[in-house]
Amino acid sequence: MNEFLIANMAPIMFASLIVFLMFGYAVAFSLAACGLFFGFVGVELGLIQPAFLQSLPLRMFGIMQNDTLLAIPFFTFMGLILERSGMAEDLLDTIGQLFGPIRGGLAYAVILVGAMLAATTGVVAASVISMGLISLPIMLRYGYDRRVAGGVIAASGTLAQIIPPSLVLIVLADQLGKSVGDLYKGAFIPGFVLTGLYIVYILLISYVRPQWVPALPAEARTIREQDGSSGLRSLGILVALSVAAALAFAKSRPAAVPLDELIVTSMCVGVGVAFFASLINKLLKLGLLSNMAERVTFVLIPPLALIFLVLGTIFLGIATPTEGGAMGSVGALVMAIARGRIDMKLIRQAMDSTMKLSCFVLFILIGATVFSLAFQGVDGPKWVEHLLTGLPGGQLGFLIVVNILVFVLAFFLDFFELAFIIIPLIGPVAEKLGIDLVWFGVLLAVNMQTSFMHPPFGFALFYLRSVAPVEDYTDRVTKMPIKKVTIEEIYWGAVPFVVIQVVMVGLIIAFPVLVSSGLSQETTIDADKVFREMQAAPKASLANDTGVAGAAGAASGSVPAAEEKEDPMKLLMESLKNDQAKKP
Repeated sequence: MNEFLIANMAPIMFASLIVFLMFGYAVAFSLAACGLFFGFVGVELGLIQPAFLQSLPLRMFGIMQNDTLLAIPFFTFMGLILERSGMAEDLLDTIGQLFGPIRGGLAYAVILVGAMLAATTGVVAASVISMGLISLPIMLRYGYDRRVAGGVIAASGTLAQIIPPSLVLIVLADQLGKSVGDLYKGAFIPGFVLTGLYIVYILLISYVRPQWVPALPAEARTIREQDGSSGLRSLGILVALSVAAALAFAKSRPAAVPLDELIVTSMCVGVGVAFFASLINKLLKLGLLSNMAERVTFVLIPPLALIFLVLGTIFLGIATPTEGGAMGSVGALVMAIARGRIDMKLIRQAMDSTMKLSCFVLFILIGATVFSLAFQGVDGPKWVEHLLTGLPGGQLGFLIVVNILVFVLAFFLDFFELAFIIIPLIGPVAEKLGIDLVWFGVLLAVNMQTSFMHPPFGFALFYLRSVAPVEDYTDRVTKMPIKKVTIEEIYWGAVPFVVIQVVMVGLIIAFPVLVSSGLSQETTIDADKVFREMQAAPKASLANDTGVAGAAGAASGSVPAAEEKEDPMKLLMESLKNDQAKKP
């Protein structure tokens, strides 16, 4: 029996953890309990030395001293403040009016606002709840299919997990030992490609099932000119002017500038041109812009400025992600105070929610640290490595199996639990197979995004359920009866977007440039090569000196005695050999 336990301790330990989780125990305490129990069992069986477990307190202090994790409370607080400042309401109202005349206009507005909230908040709950409270009643009022309405709100909210500043990217960077800034840069383009896929899906529905996504009726479009026109012409001219300024700036930049940096700075220039043009028109009362143009400009500029304050400073190397989160929190407070929509009560609520989420993450990380230490002690990483490196297909086979595993586990675990349990096991194997860990982290982030959309345990679906009508009601504007939204309709609405997210995983595997194009190609130094060149340099120098001296001696008829010089490299090598010989 002991021999069986010693030979199979790692798989038994992992299976026991799954059993604990299936019984419904808290993840943090399940991880810690399994780690401590199997750690003591390993000591009794002789698999683990008692001194090995003494490193656990040091690991705990390492977690407390990890500056990277400070970004989590900063970005969480920023998102919660923005949720309460009314920014989402203004964005949805304005962009909904802008796209209202076309089929699916409200759905497009929800997707675009979801992307903007993702780039400013990084919190799924804040995005889904905000858009659910504001957009869902309007979409139901004007005849949207309930499945499409629920699915697009939940899916757009989950964009906060892939578009920087994302909390899951912070956790993945910490677990993979990579820079948060690198994962932000790598996820920048895939996040917006995924947004584009959502838009394409709504576009297809508007042609195949136009009755599911009707346009807003004329009486619902309130932003108009005095003559009744929409005012879109001046907005189009303003957009063309800002795009031209952004493209001109982009072409003036050197070719070596990273793509993500080029996009952010060019967008900043274009947005700045549009803002100053609108500001001058308003202050001087020129009357060149329509109400729609001014409304869109002044509603979109503050969140875009906040995006540049956070992401722009990170991508340009001015600030670390933690510093960017701190600046974003201050910027969100300034925006909320400027709108006059926040007080000390709301600030205390935001701080309370931030503390709860941060403690939740910290306790899971502590439990995962206990589990991983014991798992390492029973040679668990070797078991996982042999299991995954023996798969057929090399890198591709490994990626397929790992993504299927993460996709299936996402039905039962959320992204924090996946990141702390699975990533420490598969990350070293991916690195050994030669897979770039930044690319691998972005790939897993897109896959883990499905954990919010999986029926029946997707958290985004639960967030939407909490704000969706549970009883039939009478609409306050149209006075028409509206039926309730059932959980089955929300689940079925989420399925197409889960499929789109899986397609995005396949696109990243098929086209790695989606991630790598956002990363700067920095020159790296091969230490071994430099070391070999240092060894060869004194020998070459000595050979040259000997040749010159020999030639001079032959010319003069005498050969002078060779002057021996001390070779620093030789002394260094001898010292290293002596140190190695002294080791037991």
